[in-house]
Amino acid sequence: MTLLSLVIPVYRNEESLPDLLAAISQFQIELKGSFEAVFVVDGSPDRSYEILRDTLPKQSFKSQLILLSKNFGSFMAIRTGLGHATGHRFAVMAADLQEPPELVLEMNRILLRQEVDVVVGVRESRQDPLLSKIASRIFWGLYKRYVIPEIPTGGVDMFACNKVFRDTLLTLDERHSSLIAQIFWLGYRREVVKYSRRVREHGVSAWTLRKKVNYLMDSVFSFTDLPIRLLIRTGAVGSTLAALFGLFTIVAKLQGMIEVPGYAMIVLAITFLGSLNLLGLGIVGSYSWRTYENTKNRPLSIPMRVEHFGEKNE
Repeated sequence: MTLLSLVIPVYRNEESLPDLLAAISQFQIELKGSFEAVFVVDGSPDRSYEILRDTLPKQSFKSQLILLSKNFGSFMAIRTGLGHATGHRFAVMAADLQEPPELVLEMNRILLRQEVDVVVGVRESRQDPLLSKIASRIFWGLYKRYVIPEIPTGGVDMFACNKVFRDTLLTLDERHSSLIAQIFWLGYRREVVKYSRRVREHGVSAWTLRKKVNYLMDSVFSFTDLPIRLLIRTGAVGSTLAALFGLFTIVAKLQGMIEVPGYAMIVLAITFLGSLNLLGLGIVGSYSWRTYENTKNRPLSIPMRVEHFGEKNE
């Protein structure tokens, strides 16, 4: 009997855990016992770990509880869970229940019945504030156009895969990267299922503006040299315009059209070129810093405790 391992990163989710465990308990019935849940508490400052530690021994399904030494981010938590999971197929979902849990069963059926390696859940609609919808649509639209053409415009929050794909994904030992982009970069046989994202019922999202900006930078800098190419083009256009302006200034000076030196223009030009240089250094420095980080060979995450509950793994 093949086993499905469900990986769930947990961070500030103590309020949603009772409903989450109730939903997961249904998987045990649907899958006739061939199910394992892997909870990865990503250095959560609330009581998520204590609640799971006390509750999981009472559940009917097999489970693992992994506590990371600090907050490494959801992608690193997912990688940790995938590495510890013992199943033959693997699924990933968030702990806030904004994605329908029954989608896990649908993706599992696709993996069993069709010749595919990975199934991704694509948001067809989302019950989020208007500003969040617009920002998400713009981000994924631009990312699809300029970085990874295969990625859905609605974004991906959950996926399922077979063991071959999981093993290959874990060979991409990169920090400051995008797990979703890695999934599409790998290729393999892929299937898409669509769903409507639900309203968050418990707690407040930990997906802050700072984390969104960092994710944007990691997603871009890890998979494309577009910022450098844009910088080169901007520099080329700016240099051409500066040369034409310089030629015009020389001609005007020789013809006596310029009597007083343009102080304001000089200051503006110096400010603009100085800002452009800083922007260029920042972009190149971001690529260099990410390269340096990947050469340190530090672990991507540090599991502090790993506990097993339920029946022994076969």
